[in-house]
Amino acid sequence: MSALDDLIARAGARVVAHANLGERTTYRVGGAAAALVTVANGADLDELGPLIEATGLPVVALGHGSNLLVADGEHDVVAVQLGDGFAELSWRDVDGVVEVEAGAALDLPVAARRLASDAVVGFEWAVGVPGTFGGAVSMNAGGHGSNMAASVVRTRTWLGQARERTLADLDFGYRTSGLEPGELVTGVTLHLARGDAAAALEQVREIVRWRRAHQPGGANAGSVFRNPPDDTAGRLIDAAGLKGVRVRSAVVSSKHANFILVDRGGQANDVAQLMQLVARRVAEQFGVELVSEHRLIGFEGSG
Repeated sequence: MSALDDLIARAGARVVAHANLGERTTYRVGGAAAALVTVANGADLDELGPLIEATGLPVVALGHGSNLLVADGEHDVVAVQLGDGFAELSWRDVDGVVEVEAGAALDLPVAARRLASDAVVGFEWAVGVPGTFGGAVSMNAGGHGSNMAASVVRTRTWLGQARERTLADLDFGYRTSGLEPGELVTGVTLHLARGDAAAALEQVREIVRWRRAHQPGGANAGSVFRNPPDDTAGRLIDAAGLKGVRVRSAVVSSKHANFILVDRGGQANDVAQLMQLVARRVAEQFGVELVSEHRLIGFEGSG
């Protein structure tokens, strides 16, 4: 019996073999993993973590799949999804700051609203990020003038064993962190501040209004490319005349050029080819190399 077969046999209902990951992403297209393991709590992780590690396969953390593009077909990876035991949120006032503990499976917009309601400020921006804390830490998610690096003081992760990382260990950059491949974020500690609940909630509402006015709905994964220095990817893509350009089932949004939409029943490979086309055209016209914000699984050179 292979290590993967052993994992599947011993995990029982907590594992799905040949699991479709694409349908679990916000693009709603794409391929499958050799196995998808749902880890409900810390005890599950202690039990199943060594079995996952023993497979020797790359580990893909799956939150809401809001920043993930999985190539069509099946891939030799183990996807791990954290359950409700990793979705807690609590906070307390300590020495002039508000110390917030958040589980990696918790939605950022949920946390932003709950914190603002109790006059905890500094995290309102996160209502515009449709992901979980785990993914937000791994890519230093941000928007509306802030990012995770502005408030994270430490994280709890798992890579063969539980570990803790300080802010310095995380080595945050623009949409990057120092997490190792396969390192799962399990929890995050933030330092925020006390403020005015009414003002914080109004800021939350304004961010939601702005997103509805400026960003498309439909099957997409948010911003496709990082903003280059002193510019925005959306402006460059628009200036290159690429709004509405299509590769089969994938199309550049006519509402915001840094979004790609996919037709129902489309292909992840169409999205990838459209990304390549957009990056090539922008490089040809403006000499700017666009870098993807997406995590790519199963594509050549994606690791």
